[in-house]
Amino acid sequence: MRDMMVLIEPLIPGLRRYARSLLRDADAADDLVQDCLERVVGRWHQRRTDGNARSWVYTILHNLAINRIRQQTRRGQHLPMDNAPEPALAEQPTQESQLHSRDITAAVDRLPDDHRAVLLLISVEELSYAEAARVLDVPVGTVMSRLSRARERLRRDMTDSPQVSHLRRVK
Repeated sequence: MRDMMVLIEPLIPGLRRYARSLLRDADAADDLVQDCLERVVGRWHQRRTDGNARSWVYTILHNLAINRIRQQTRRGQHLPMDNAPEPALAEQPTQESQLHSRDITAAVDRLPDDHRAVLLLISVEELSYAEAARVLDVPVGTVMSRLSRARERLRRDMTDSPQVSHLRRVK
């Protein structure tokens, strides 16, 4: 045990410098050196007696640093709760918007074919009234009338039926 302390103790300042240069964070570097020293003490019996203890300890530190960097990359940056911006703490749920989209699609599907065609050409494909009239081979006034009726029916269908009617309450 005494020979281990004699060999390892002078290496600690260099280990700290190397860890800080790898991690660029003094606190994380100190934690890394601590982990390295724990591993060195726990595995002292596994080192080669004919090898260089200094290179063995630096190899352990380097491998721990690489593992920690990879882990941090996978997990993302650590932010203290007090300083974190709100978008970093929560994500907007997507379930409700998907349910709403499904309701809109179902309401569009319930429209008569001629109203659905006008609505899709004008609203989704962004054709002008004149272009939609040419595509459907109807007068522009008919396109405007069908579009108005289609929008009104969609509005009525979406407000009459609750948008989350297919959800169950769980107690």
